[in-house]
Amino acid sequence: MADDWQNGGFGLYIHWPFCAAKCPYCDFNSHVSKNIEEKEWLSAYTSELSRYAAETKGRVLNSIFFGGGTPSLMSPEIVHSILNHVRRLWPQSNDIECTLEANPGSVEAGRFRGYSEAGINRISMGIQSLNDIDLKKLGRIHTAAEARSAFDIARNTFERVSFDLIYARQDQTLDNWRDELNQALTMAIDHLSLYQLTIEQGTAFGDRYNRGKLRGLPSDDAAADMYELTQDLCEKSGMPAYEVSNHARDGSQSRHNLIYWRYGDYIGIGPGAHGRVTLNGQRYATETRLQPSLWLKDVASGNGDNLRQIIDPRDQGIEYVMMGLRIAQGIQKSRYTSISTHCFDQEILDHLSEIGMIEQDGDFIRATRDGRAVLNTVIETLLPAD
Repeated sequence: MADDWQNGGFGLYIHWPFCAAKCPYCDFNSHVSKNIEEKEWLSAYTSELSRYAAETKGRVLNSIFFGGGTPSLMSPEIVHSILNHVRRLWPQSNDIECTLEANPGSVEAGRFRGYSEAGINRISMGIQSLNDIDLKKLGRIHTAAEARSAFDIARNTFERVSFDLIYARQDQTLDNWRDELNQALTMAIDHLSLYQLTIEQGTAFGDRYNRGKLRGLPSDDAAADMYELTQDLCEKSGMPAYEVSNHARDGSQSRHNLIYWRYGDYIGIGPGAHGRVTLNGQRYATETRLQPSLWLKDVASGNGDNLRQIIDPRDQGIEYVMMGLRIAQGIQKSRYTSISTHCFDQEILDHLSEIGMIEQDGDFIRATRDGRAVLNTVIETLLPAD
């Protein structure tokens, strides 16, 4: 168990908490602020990086991910300074993936060249829709034309570019989604993230939904049809789902996200960032405070983590199953037993196989396409009761 994290790899997540505007569907930790002291933030990031590096000496870093918020609001100089600091702290794999999330409204050719020169080699762009009416409904501040222009800039600057779309939106029909997804597939380079709209409590959409004012949402059956259509069109275009909501050409899967799904170790730095880190043979969950000002105060006091908690073997097994069954690769029975000290019930495995929810292949268990559509139910059936 001490080295189990090596099955998934070692990554670094850096959270930039600021956005130009707050989207009504978003439950990520993002804040709108007119005045951001970038030098203060750089100092806080480098301090936390150094603290974690002292605990994880000699590990080879496989990926770096700048998430948010809107990291493309950061100046390229700050990104360059952070990446230079990271290079001094950890050895890096020869094919290290360095991703930065971007929103179309914050994309400029010069800024993107600066990110590339700093060491960013992959962009993940939050386009969300390719038509202006739905962009407005989603509270996005860019137009479809701006999204296409930003994508062209990214495509001409980086070899690897992904973008996100949301489906099952208000008043969206199956034919609408078919047309939009076909457009997206003609644009896509190597990776697409395609998410079904979910209404999260605590968001503006959640509040409207509770008051009965979020009209036009597709029925569950209509949303399921959109999911099936998504799988069909992406498979035909050579971009099958390698995870529930992520599609890629062979070899272009997000290496950073695979660390999560393969239950590797990752350091989470910044307000609201989570981590999973194995130290002295024990895996810990880490969390930081959500408010940017409070996180900065914590860092100034010497430790940006608000929580560092041991994950017991049973919970590690649950996390491994919940993450690993999301990907087409699936999970290993032997690894689950090693992590959790439990074994799967073979009768339950056989039942799930018979009804077409999973496939068993030697030591591997994989959710089928039908199983991934109802993955929460499959996981609930598979895991032992309390």
